[in-house]
Amino acid sequence: MRTVIFDLDGTLADTSGDLIAAANACFRAMGAGDVLDPLRDAGTAFHGGRAMLRLGFARLGRAADEAAVDRHYDDLLAAYERAIDVHTVLYPGALEAVGALSEAGFRVGICTNKPEPLAELLTARLGVRDAFASLVGAGVLPRKPDAAPFVEAVRRAGGDPARALLVGDTETDFRTARAAGVPAVLVTFGPEGERVAALGPEAAIGHFDELPEVATRLLP
Repeated sequence: MRTVIFDLDGTLADTSGDLIAAANACFRAMGAGDVLDPLRDAGTAFHGGRAMLRLGFARLGRAADEAAVDRHYDDLLAAYERAIDVHTVLYPGALEAVGALSEAGFRVGICTNKPEPLAELLTARLGVRDAFASLVGAGVLPRKPDAAPFVEAVRRAGGDPARALLVGDTETDFRTARAAGVPAVLVTFGPEGERVAALGPEAAIGHFDELPEVATRLLP
């Protein structure tokens, strides 16, 4: 069975606003105010909670304070869980592309480095969880770019890892596809923009309208 596996943050949905807000909640609790900017620092948000904390501490003159990053990471996750869908939106055409793929006989799933319980919560809050046959997030398995979570997402979707591809937005997704030996389709509307095309994916798309045709071409 042909399978398309999507990254979540920066690919299916722009989650940066809520991620930055969660990090700033931590910094406010420390008395530092809003250290991160939701627009300027959106790219860092898609690299995860620890990356946001590191950036914030660097701006506070504490660039090497990994102990503080570890200490506040759970606080950030808790703040994010409390307000996970305030600013988050699906990218234009995302759900329509998923529907078109399903109608064409593809299995579809999600593979994300977001902690799996948070990914389940977010997709449920957005009303899209039922559109995907699988969802694998960070937890038990290694994180991307290891191939294991991608392969598991394909397996849970009922697909064949030899007839699958990964849709993502960063070098991490590209490296995951390479590790799994599958085509990579990278979106240019994510945080990295057109720069992802330089990685040499099998396809780069500027809108989800392009995906069904690209997936059919790459997985005939």
